[in-house]
Amino acid sequence: MTTARPAGPWRTAMGQLARNRPAMAAAGFFVLIVAACLCAPLYAGHVAHTDPFRSAVSGTTVVGGKTVPVLTPSTTGLGLGVTPIGPTWDPAHYFLGADNQGRDVMARLLYGGRNSLFIGLTSAVLCCLAAAVLGIVAGYAGGWLDGVISRVLDVVWAFPVYLLAICLSVVLLTNGLRLGPVTVRPGSLWVPIAIIAAVYVPYVARPLRGQVIALRNREYILAAIGSGAPVTRVMRREVVPNVLPTVLVFIPLMTALNMLTESALSFLSVGVQAPDASWGTIINDGLGLLYTRPAVTIAPGLLIALTAAALNVLGDGVRDTLDPGARVRGGVV
Repeated sequence: MTTARPAGPWRTAMGQLARNRPAMAAAGFFVLIVAACLCAPLYAGHVAHTDPFRSAVSGTTVVGGKTVPVLTPSTTGLGLGVTPIGPTWDPAHYFLGADNQGRDVMARLLYGGRNSLFIGLTSAVLCCLAAAVLGIVAGYAGGWLDGVISRVLDVVWAFPVYLLAICLSVVLLTNGLRLGPVTVRPGSLWVPIAIIAAVYVPYVARPLRGQVIALRNREYILAAIGSGAPVTRVMRREVVPNVLPTVLVFIPLMTALNMLTESALSFLSVGVQAPDASWGTIINDGLGLLYTRPAVTIAPGLLIALTAAALNVLGDGVRDTLDPGARVRGGVV
């Protein structure tokens, strides 16, 4: 008779997360958004038959079987400017209408979502990795090394996030970024990724440092040190596995926060640069159409809010799974 092997901690955690219905619903919604954005080229090329990055000032479309212009002369005020076509609710013909350059808003929304999600997720992963390295080294080493790392983090922490991000964006969007053999051109998506990841490192590194300081005095850590285990082995076998769940909790939460930061920077024209688009740049494009074609602004704003909410619910589910005591400490039994 064979006995079943007990499930490991990670498998047990995944099982608990799978039973968390709000977290699974949020994860499903996020996957749906990601899948829709990845299908942007298919939608633009085979459904809408449009180029979302090319102006269509003289373009036409079909509404109710009739050919109509995408942009019509304005009939308000002095009659200056144009009024884009509004939502037709026809996926093949300007489903959400057009912007002030005659570009398909739905197609741009999907392409912009690809960039917003890529920037948010990539910057979150880079931020958490850098913060984990700094937090673990500072917390475990202590002494002068901890003092140097902590003071550097304090300096970055002292600046308001958006003010620091805007200052860095203005510099890097002018000169680009060069780190040894690595060169990033000014308009690259890696510029906002690097900026957003850098400004949030202290907000993740400091809690991790505090956790490592608490772990450093635990019995099993002291026993490993007393047995003569090298420092690298103690950190790899004892410290990192205990810090990893906290890092995993931070990733979805930081992804949501970084998406909001990217949207704010792009709205201020210091984030994603043309010809690329993001949900923040689309909101900026629709600012002048807020009263005549509000869908241009409302659609990306709604997607930002829903995606950020889904990531926060998912992050809460991951936290409750990997740290069951968090619900008790938060007052939920």
